[in-house]
Amino acid sequence: WALMRHPDGLQCDLFITHAWQEGIFEFLDKVIHTWPHGAKHAWCCMLANPQNSDIAGLLRRPSTSPFAAALRCARWVLVVPNRQASIYTRLWCAYEAFL
Repeated sequence: WALMRHPDGLQCDLFITHAWQEGIFEFLDKVIHTWPHGAKHAWCCMLANPQNSDIAGLLRRPSTSPFAAALRCARWVLVVPNRQASIYTRLWCAYEAFL
């Protein structure tokens, strides 16, 4: 939908990281209630990466992955905790924090 509306994409100013252990309602509630004032365009892996494609290929070089590209241009990072486990128990989330 987003690429149909904006074929060239939009400049990401908010990077959203999460652990894939929350339900969609928990995720949306936390994102909506903590959205930074002034943020317009968010990048979140579950919505931005083609989930039925070759994700491993996108991650072959982490420093040039879509995650790294979005983090480089984001002004804000929103960490979405969940009720199941610490987000930083997931290696990729820890790598995002490192970047």
